[in-house]
Amino acid sequence: MQTATSKVFHKTRSKITRILHSTKLFRSKSVPSVTTLKAATRNLSYTTDVSSAKCISGVRYYCTMPPTKGLYQHVCMGGTFDRMHEGHFLLLREGCRLCEGKLTVGVTDLSMIQSKILCELIEPVEVRIENVRQFLRETKPAMEADVVPISDPLGPAGWNPDIQAIVVSTETKKGADFVNDTRKKKGLSELAVHIIDLVPEPSPTPSEESKVSSSNLRQRLLGTLLRPVQPKPEIRAHPYVLGLTGGIASGKTAVSRRLQGLGAAVVDCDKLGHKAYEPGTTTHGQVVETFGQDVLAEDGTINRKVLGPKVFADKAKLQALNNIVWPEIARLAKEEIAAHAEAGKSVVILDAAVLLEAGWENFCHEIWVSLIPRKEAIRRIVERNKFTEEDAGRRIDSQMSNQERVDHGNVIISTLWEPEVTQKQVEKAWSLLQDRIQQGAEKGASQL
Repeated sequence: MQTATSKVFHKTRSKITRILHSTKLFRSKSVPSVTTLKAATRNLSYTTDVSSAKCISGVRYYCTMPPTKGLYQHVCMGGTFDRMHEGHFLLLREGCRLCEGKLTVGVTDLSMIQSKILCELIEPVEVRIENVRQFLRETKPAMEADVVPISDPLGPAGWNPDIQAIVVSTETKKGADFVNDTRKKKGLSELAVHIIDLVPEPSPTPSEESKVSSSNLRQRLLGTLLRPVQPKPEIRAHPYVLGLTGGIASGKTAVSRRLQGLGAAVVDCDKLGHKAYEPGTTTHGQVVETFGQDVLAEDGTINRKVLGPKVFADKAKLQALNNIVWPEIARLAKEEIAAHAEAGKSVVILDAAVLLEAGWENFCHEIWVSLIPRKEAIRRIVERNKFTEEDAGRRIDSQMSNQERVDHGNVIISTLWEPEVTQKQVEKAWSLLQDRIQQGAEKGASQL
C-alpha cells in the first residue's frame, strides 16, 4: 500500500521525466549539468499536487509560484470574521507565518453577508475589523497589517499587483480560483494559493454545521439574552410582559403558542385588531369614513381582503389606518394584561407584528423577536397565502426590516429549522427568563 509520501514521490519523479523530455535533455549525448537541472525543475516543488499529503499544522498547500526566501512580501485573505473562532485563528496564523511584509485582510461588509444564516446577528463590520487587527497585533506585532472592509468577492486581491499569495480554506478554494482567473484577465500575476483544512465541530447538533463556524455560534445565541433588560419603573413589575414581534410568516404565533404551553398567558394583538373596529365602535366608523363604503362586508364588518390592498399599496393610507386602530388595540391589550394579572399569571406574551412600529414596547419588560430569512418568508407566504413571489416581497417590504427588529430585541428566536429545534430554543429562553425574574424579585426584596 502506497503512503501519501510515496505517492508524492512517484508523481514528482514522473514530472521530472516529463520536464527533462520537454527540455530535450534526454536527447543530449552529454550529461546535463546541475545548473541545467536546477533551471529545469525550479518550480517543481510548487506545482506538484500534494493534496494527499498531510502537514503537521493541518495546512495543505496548492502553490502556483515559489515563495520568496520561503515567505511572501504581500499575502492576502478574506472572510466574514464574525465572532472569532479557531477556524479564523488558523487562517490568520497561516497568513502571519507566510508573510514577511504586508498582510491584507478583507472583511465582508453588509452587501456580502445577506446570504449568511442569521445574518442579522453578525457583528458590525467595524467590530469584526478591530477584532482581526487585535489578533494580528498580538500574533505578529512587527508585520504590517491592512484590514479593510470589502463589498465584492475579489477585494484587493482582484486589482493589487503587489499581492503574491492568498490563504483560503478548503471551503473557499473556488474563491481563490476566481481571483486568479480575474487577475489573468487583467494581466496580473497569479497568486500562490495556500489552503487550510476546516476545523471540525466536536459535537454539532442536527441543525448545526459539521465544521467550527460563526453560523453555529450565532445559532447558539438564539434564546439567550442578547441585550440587557432596561429597567422600566413606570410599568408594574407584575405580570412580567414580553413583547413578541416578527415579520409576516416568521412563526411568531407558533412561538407564542409554545410559550403558552410553558405557562405564559397570551394577548393576541391581531385578534384585538379585528375587535378594535367591530360594528358599532368609534374606530369602525372612522375606518369606513376614511377608506370608503366598499371596505364593508355584507354583514357590516370590515372586509380585510378589500382594505388590505388599499393600505399596503399606499404608505400614507397605511399610516392613516394605523393612527385609527393602534390606540384602540393598545387600550384593549392593557385590559387583557390586567385581567391575566388578576387571574394570577406571572408572564404575559404581547403577540404583536407591529409592536415596535406602534410603540407598544413601552409597556413591555422585554422584547422578543421571531426571525426567519427573507427567502424563507417569501416561500412561506406563497405557500400559505397563495401570493405571487412579487406580492409576497412587497408585503415584506411594507414592514419593518428584520435588522431593525433585531436591533431592538432582547431575545431572538428563529423558526427556520425543524419544530423540535424551535422548541429547544423556546425552552432555553423560558428557563433563562425565569432566572431573570427570580433575580429581579430577590433584588427588589433586598431593597425593601
